[in-house]
Amino acid sequence: MPKITPNLWFDTQSVEAAEFYCSVFPNSRITNITHYTEAGPRPAGTVLTVEFELDGQEYLAINGGPEFTFDEAISLAVTCADQEEVDHYWTRLSEGGQEGPCGWLKDKYGLSWQIVPEAMAGLLQDADPARATRAMRAMLGMKKLDLAALRAAADGATG
Repeated sequence: MPKITPNLWFDTQSVEAAEFYCSVFPNSRITNITHYTEAGPRPAGTVLTVEFELDGQEYLAINGGPEFTFDEAISLAVTCADQEEVDHYWTRLSEGGQEGPCGWLKDKYGLSWQIVPEAMAGLLQDADPARATRAMRAMLGMKKLDLAALRAAADGATG
């Protein structure tokens, strides 16, 4: 199978964004930076692309101009082992951005992320439909997902 690399379009912030993302995720690094040449369309020497890895996943960021911006039609999902990871990634990625519903946020560059505890799928797919429904209702009322509250809701606890 050919390699698939997400390509993120920025106006001029590709290096800044890549550096930020690499600071958020462990085992991450910038691997290459290319620049526009005299052929343009931006001034020669301006950063064209930044290749980077977030914990082994390769990404490409391009300084393509202001014509395109991010929207919620695509997001990057971060599956977290526990609430501590949810809290960490939610806090870091929402800095200067915007918190959304149901574990979604936009970072300061407008890129959408879903910060989800690994246990969430099990709660929403519980063999008992009433437990799954209670967990779903609780999730729909949250911004940052709270695993303890989701479990309590699934168990029928009221708060």
